Amino acid sequence: MSEQIKIALADDHNLFRKGMEELIEDFDNMEVLYSVPNGQELINKLSSGKLPDVCLLDINMPELNGFETARKIKEQWPDIKILAVSVYDSEFNIIGMLRAGAGGYILKDAQPDALRKAIEGIYENGFYHSELVTGKILHRLISQPQEVTTTQLNEKQLEFLKLCCSEMTYREIADTMGISHRTIDGFRDQLFEKLNIKSRTGLVMYALKTGIATLDT
Repeated sequence: MSEQIKIALADDHNLFRKGMEELIEDFDNMEVLYSVPNGQELINKLSSGKLPDVCLLDINMPELNGFETARKIKEQWPDIKILAVSVYDSEFNIIGMLRAGAGGYILKDAQPDALRKAIEGIYENGFYHSELVTGKILHRLISQPQEVTTTQLNEKQLEFLKLCCSEMTYREIADTMGISHRTIDGFRDQLFEKLNIKSRTGLVMYALKTGIATLDT
């Protein structure tokens, strides 16, 4: 890769952010345009300066957190790619950042080479897969997003997919849909098999990529 990937960092932990900045500058194909302690400062930089290719966002930040920052970036500069970098590996944080517009999610304790691959993957494909965001579904959605069309899913399955993009637990989804928890487990397992997906995160990615759900759902 010959061209320089322009990076912006937003993280309120100064030592970590400085370390990330130095690490990225050591990668021969990347440069850091902005390094700021919160989402609002990043939005200010983007509004008045040169645009980066990839933004690396922490989740917990003052003024604007990672979810809010990602949404604002995607609303105003949809071509900018977003990689979430967090200490949290919970399903809801991952889903929340994906819904907000992130194309990948990596933990702060990842190895430097994993960070480099994540940034390059986001830059080249718009998505980065890892153990947190499984690769098979991302690759398939990028190349063939309509492989299983919405017409092959019934109304209950479509409703279930939309609700999977929320912060509800499976039990809360069952209560909302007015069906048993066992039936919800059946919907989930049927969709796992039909869509060749193994996780709720994969269901969310499918719903977002095919338009079954939107970032505003």
